Amino acid sequence: MTSETSLDEDGAVAPPGRQRPPGDRVALRGDLRSALPDATAAVMVTSLVFALLWARMESGTSDTVAIMPFMDDAGTYWMYLLSQAFGWSGLLWAWGTVMLGLLLSGPRPARLPVSRQVLERWHRTTSLTTMALMFAHALMFSAELVRYETKVDWAERLWVGFADSFVPGWYDSGTGRIAIPIGQGALYLAIPLGLLFYVRHRIGANTWRRLHRFVIVVYVLSVWHTLLYGTNVWYGEWPRTVLWLLQLPVAALLLLRLLRPARRAERLRSPSEGAARPGWWVRAAGRVVAGAVAIGLVIVVVSGRDGGRDRPTHPPATAPHTPATDRWPPPGVPPALPVGEDRPRQARRPEKAGANPAR
Repeated sequence: MTSETSLDEDGAVAPPGRQRPPGDRVALRGDLRSALPDATAAVMVTSLVFALLWARMESGTSDTVAIMPFMDDAGTYWMYLLSQAFGWSGLLWAWGTVMLGLLLSGPRPARLPVSRQVLERWHRTTSLTTMALMFAHALMFSAELVRYETKVDWAERLWVGFADSFVPGWYDSGTGRIAIPIGQGALYLAIPLGLLFYVRHRIGANTWRRLHRFVIVVYVLSVWHTLLYGTNVWYGEWPRTVLWLLQLPVAALLLLRLLRPARRAERLRSPSEGAARPGWWVRAAGRVVAGAVAIGLVIVVVSGRDGGRDRPTHPPATAPHTPATDRWPPPGVPPALPVGEDRPRQARRPEKAGANPAR
């Protein structure tokens, strides 16, 4: 006999007559339709960011050009600028969907401007939009690399663009050796974790819930990728400070969600109250780590020590270095970047050996 009760999305028992329809399989189509206004807004924001980046490059105030002077041509490197724009709007949407998720899974606010069902729908649609923006960011980055590789045939150009953008560990130049795999990890985790919601009737609500917690890892990887590789926040100036500031409410909501979860089963009960000792230690450690992260973010923002680089007093070298020597930069050229940053890939990009556009 089938029970007349079921679990809602929070794991609580739903009263008879309020079961969710078994057709969660059709929810993806419905959410895709609901995501159209959200996606339209994302495209508009991306367009505005693209226009801003273009204007800064044309006016000579672009940080990207300050780091890679040979890119001082918006008409040529427009695909790279579009990749940057998709990346920034994707990070903004990721921030929004994570904030919504933490709000829904933490203490229930006494008053909400909209119903909980609306917030849940917003959380799902912004997640779908975020995945699309992340993929577009990587795709335009790949397209820029294909355009850049002019010394090889089209088949190799397509492979190089795809491998450098989508194959972890393939990109082998400068900071990208670390930053690009981090971004790829965020993308490859975001897609399955975001879509698992639509098959939770098959894998079970508890399994889905455990896996869904790793969405915060996707967000952390996305921010880390940006701090390492975003030329617009490369220097220790206000854009980088703002990016750090935006993480404070995320950390605060995460800590509050851990300390006061909406589900009773996730509350931190002492072992004397029947809680399993290993699980208690894991949950307690998670709360300590979240608190330490929140404190660390406050220290970073207040102290201004946010990992940003100092602006170089001399522009980076743009001329190819002599193949006969492995020294970088070439003799007589002052180093503009920290040691290990952006050694050129001689065999692949000889015409632009002084810098790498792939940021």
